Amino acid sequence: MNFKEKANDIWKIADLLRGDYKQSDYGKVILPFTVLRRLDAILEPTKKEVLDFLPKVETLSEKAKDIALEKKAKQNFYNKSKFDFKNLLDDPNNIASNLRNYINGFSASVRDIISYFSFDDQIEKLDSADLLYQIVKDLSAVEYLKDITPQEMGYIFEELIRKFADASNETAGEHFTPREVIRLMVDILFIDDSEVLAKEGIVKTVYDPACGTGGMLSIADEYVNELNNKAKLELFGQEINPESYAICKSEMLIKGQNPSNIKFGNTFTVDGLKEEKFDYMLSNPPFGVDWKKASKIIKDEHEKQGYDGRFGAGLPRINDGSLLFLQHMVSKIKNTDNGSKIAIVFNGSPLFSGTAGSGESEIRKWIIENDLLETIIALPDQLFYNTGISTYIWILTNNKNKNRKGKIQLINASGSVDDKDIKETPFWKKMDRSLGNKRKTITPEQIVHIANLYGDFKENEFCKILPNEYFGYYKVTVERPQRDENGEIITDRNGNPKADGSLRDSENIPLLKDINEYFKEEVLPYVSDAWIDESKTKIGYEINFSKEFYTFKTLRTLEEVKADILKLEEKTMGKLKEVIS
Repeated sequence: MNFKEKANDIWKIADLLRGDYKQSDYGKVILPFTVLRRLDAILEPTKKEVLDFLPKVETLSEKAKDIALEKKAKQNFYNKSKFDFKNLLDDPNNIASNLRNYINGFSASVRDIISYFSFDDQIEKLDSADLLYQIVKDLSAVEYLKDITPQEMGYIFEELIRKFADASNETAGEHFTPREVIRLMVDILFIDDSEVLAKEGIVKTVYDPACGTGGMLSIADEYVNELNNKAKLELFGQEINPESYAICKSEMLIKGQNPSNIKFGNTFTVDGLKEEKFDYMLSNPPFGVDWKKASKIIKDEHEKQGYDGRFGAGLPRINDGSLLFLQHMVSKIKNTDNGSKIAIVFNGSPLFSGTAGSGESEIRKWIIENDLLETIIALPDQLFYNTGISTYIWILTNNKNKNRKGKIQLINASGSVDDKDIKETPFWKKMDRSLGNKRKTITPEQIVHIANLYGDFKENEFCKILPNEYFGYYKVTVERPQRDENGEIITDRNGNPKADGSLRDSENIPLLKDINEYFKEEVLPYVSDAWIDESKTKIGYEINFSKEFYTFKTLRTLEEVKADILKLEEKTMGKLKEVIS
């Protein structure tokens, strides 16, 4: 489906708003109207049956009435107003009041969704500008909204939101997840559970703490449905953006999921699913998200609740909350025999930012020493729509297979190459036409290839398997003595040399090495009077992906360089002669 073309068709309706609306406010009209038209199109086949059935449910309780009308509508929602998008056009003079009647005719779950758009204000403004009738008319002509899947609708909504964000200059930190990345994450999440998920009547849960319009949840649901249409995957999520939240919730309704499982608000400050634990979790939280506004609540939870709360391991820098999302997800792990599994997308920063003792390092230390980190997959750059940076999928679980215990798997699926003209590697394919910063895609065959590298768990040129301790190091403080004018060492009252702060240094010593042996071999030969201040030794963890997959490239010989220079000079002289002649 050409989702960009379909989104553009809908966005063209916004041209009607020119002059009466700022371009940055177009989305306030287009997004809620698209949700309404989508719901209207879904209900169209059963609308007459619902209206005909209304007299029979008048005496029922509200709950019984809802159940009966949903059954007639064959959806988790219904509309009992006599209006729909088509017959609203029959009374142009009363379009505003009739549209309000139509909206109020929806079941409570839909009315709640629409409320997050502050839509009544837009109805009034559009009606005053004589635009409301034309907007309804143009959208009523959009017929394909009832026939497309939630995944396809998600694409359209995300493209509309992207346009809204671009017009509002609100693109900072926003990046939608390409569907092939989600499919790879989902494949890996479920790869070891195919037998469990194939059981009849099996029920599992999946959660996304930054669910956006619900793309990740929808693809996870589709995967399980493809594997076993008698299995049920219950979808849970939380979203801070009101428009994205409303769109996600509307799609959950259409999918037959429980929309109350999708919560609104800042995951850091108000955990909408505080008591819940989940079988699977996946997320693509905003890269480098600032958590300053939520800092008081987060710091209080860290200091007062410690490991009984979500952020006991540590707090990262204020301008990057990525590892806060990860800690939050770890707090949702089930302590059962099967445990839970997490897939999350990060940029490179959480791999190495922060030295030993810093919040980031302490979080990595906690995760690795508790043997939760299973795999990290390096993805190609230029894969996301709004950023060209390299990204990484982290896989965590509290139920590692026996052969994975105490180990971390690194997979280099970046497919980095020097030749800019190359169009495909084992891990990505160059797109014929770029979409924003997205110039590469991962084909279904390449998804299988990467998933197989994960599942095979064998070392090769693209896969390294290393013990947890390999990523840890001692940060030791190396001291040297103060000396007097004659070069003699100055000591304290106990005869111990006094440290010279200006000569103080530090060394990172791998956990797998003996500190004293390393010091003897690598430090004392160069500064024989040095010693380690053991009271300042800290343990840190970092994951240097580039180092593990670095391949030395032999430099060209001087003869080769000289030959190239001579060829260039010869070519230049030839061009010069042509110009002169």
